[in-house]
Amino acid sequence: MKTGDLAFILGVIIALVAGIAAALAGAIDPSIAGIIGIVLVILGVVVGFMNIKEKETEAFLVAAIALMVTSAVAGWLTLDLIIPRLGTLILSILGYIGVFVAPAAVIVALKSVYALAKK
Repeated sequence: MKTGDLAFILGVIIALVAGIAAALAGAIDPSIAGIIGIVLVILGVVVGFMNIKEKETEAFLVAAIALMVTSAVAGWLTLDLIIPRLGTLILSILGYIGVFVAPAAVIVALKSVYALAKK
């Protein structure tokens, strides 16, 4: 297994576990949340540099934008009215996935801008 693949798998697992824990516990201790955030950012940077090839740039950036928008805009918390904590759970997981995906998106976007500027 390559380093980039491992970084992606770890990032997704950490984001899911942290999102579930935060939703069910109500909050994660700020120092632990900070450490989780730093780890997710580092893993996202690794994924951005190692996993996304030039031909995958557009699809990856569109998917990253979709994740960011749906985590920020969608009314997930209204689901709590139907099934308690469901919206909170989804929002929490998407938030941590966003912390993981955003740095990868920045790296991929910068690589794309650099490639365009070189031409």
